[in-house]
Amino acid sequence: MTKKQFKAESKRLLEMMINSIYSQKEIFLRELISNASDAIDKLYYKALTDDSLTFEKDSYYIKVEADKDNRTLKLIDTGIGMTKEELETNLGTIAKSGSLAFKKENELKDGHDIIGQFGVGFYSAFMVADEVTVISKALGSDEAYKWQSDGTDGYTIEVHEKKSVGTEIIIKIKENTEDDTFDEYLEEHRLKAIIKKYSDFIRYPIKMDVKGQRPKDDSENELEEYEEEQTINSMVPIWRKNKNELTTEDYENFYSEKRYGFDKPLKHIHISVDGAVRYNAILFIPENVPFDYYSKEFEKGLELYSNGVLIMDKCSDLLPDYFGFVKGMVDSEDLSLNISREMLQHDRQLKLIAKNIKNKIKSQLLSLLKDEREKYEQFYNSFGRQLKYGVYSDFGSHKEVLQDLLMFYSSTEKKLVTLDEYVARMPEDQKYIYYASGESYERIEKLPQTELVSDKGYEILYFTEDVDEFAIKMVLNYKEKEFKSVSSGDLGIESDDQENDETQENDNKELFDYMKDILSAKVKDVRVSKRLKSHPVCLTTEGEVTIEMEKILQAMPDNQNVKADKVLEINVNHDVYNSLKEAFENDKEKLTLYTNLLYNQALLIEGLPIHDPVEFTNDMCKIMV
Repeated sequence: MTKKQFKAESKRLLEMMINSIYSQKEIFLRELISNASDAIDKLYYKALTDDSLTFEKDSYYIKVEADKDNRTLKLIDTGIGMTKEELETNLGTIAKSGSLAFKKENELKDGHDIIGQFGVGFYSAFMVADEVTVISKALGSDEAYKWQSDGTDGYTIEVHEKKSVGTEIIIKIKENTEDDTFDEYLEEHRLKAIIKKYSDFIRYPIKMDVKGQRPKDDSENELEEYEEEQTINSMVPIWRKNKNELTTEDYENFYSEKRYGFDKPLKHIHISVDGAVRYNAILFIPENVPFDYYSKEFEKGLELYSNGVLIMDKCSDLLPDYFGFVKGMVDSEDLSLNISREMLQHDRQLKLIAKNIKNKIKSQLLSLLKDEREKYEQFYNSFGRQLKYGVYSDFGSHKEVLQDLLMFYSSTEKKLVTLDEYVARMPEDQKYIYYASGESYERIEKLPQTELVSDKGYEILYFTEDVDEFAIKMVLNYKEKEFKSVSSGDLGIESDDQENDETQENDNKELFDYMKDILSAKVKDVRVSKRLKSHPVCLTTEGEVTIEMEKILQAMPDNQNVKADKVLEINVNHDVYNSLKEAFENDKEKLTLYTNLLYNQALLIEGLPIHDPVEFTNDMCKIMV
């Protein structure tokens, strides 16, 4: 028996196939099962054009057998088999795909499609094998042949005994090394797990002899071991079933079986597209936030299948970051895969699928918001923060997609409201969408800066998350209405007595300039407040950076010491103002004391730290004696 060399440029090419193309050794089983499925499909297509052949689907299967004692793993299929010439061509020539040639020669119909494309999947077996033996008998052939190779020194082909049509692949599993435990590919539970992970939706049964224990017939207290043949894979994927046949429970069971989460999904989206790009998808909006969702360890992405075979666990390119909470899968026949089928070539089909999925998710969320408000608020409490980050990221380029999904707590409605609902309620004379920032709704309600806006009867949105203001700065305006912080220098609210306001400013210019000098660089200005009613003092800001933004930026590890331009506003209708005025005329030392106290009081109201707490307490004592 003469050993033949592989018909490739060099042995290094085969070494590359074995060692470089696949990132995980367990992939070999996926590849061999896919080849076996292709072999059965070829028989099916032959039966379509040959009246002498019948194809009873129940008679066709793939069998996986492990023999620990002899360290062999066997895959048996009842497919079309290979002739001696086909063994030479398909297995003796690296990157020669018999399946691809078959696809080109036959018009495939009835929803079936051959999986193989590149002719390298078979060689993945050498990642775990010292030797691979293929015994095959082709349809219509009287003889069977055995192909054998150790993956380095070529291969042999000889006549062999085999009664039935089909192929057996016998893998001699390598011995364990320091880096790899090859024993796992002989373990029943591990083989079952790999089959379920990658090949669960192969359309033919994948069978194994599974061991178990059961009570003896004559004694319930004693157990006996038994072995029975079981079908490991599900075969018919849920996404290829008619939506009308499926129940909510079916989708929830799928969610649980795929371990997308320990919760129940709030909503599912079942997509079937047959257009410029063909694909099926089942997406889920989870109920709860995964424990690691806002950590670096979290990986977004959908499971990606090609013809029912798992290609990627987490295909991040199918989801924008702001919808990274969505779980589920996509199956397509049109993807351009790379040679290992583990990665995608980033092509037009993938982008079309991703765009369509994004639109479907947004549409489902809007529907949830409109028709199932309570469920949407439950979702928003879990993932609203992520939507806001989506608005803020990439310089606000996604705001048009997301702004209708945003919700904030309303000062008047005492619940979460959308921007659209806010604008619809705005009085005709209201120029801006007003918001106030703080650590909690309770803290915000007590802010002095809200007094004037509230007195005018205007609604205020409460921002309590660190990302809120940053996101709104990117939105800029909604339905031609700009956003305005209640702490902004100009609230856009006309005074009832503008002439009196100007008089107050002029009359107190010297006093407030003196107070500004006392505070030095701590504030940009001291001025008469047009917003305060009952409180004596507050801080407002000028420019883009607000006090809440300053607090957030200062808390960051790499902060650039960004400061808001603060303005100390004094309520001239409060008794404190009279004390300031008297001290300015009679006791400048007391005015300094009062000024520092009022400034620190304003800091405390804002939740900002006092620069010198000891000095502050001493000032408090001075005012008491």
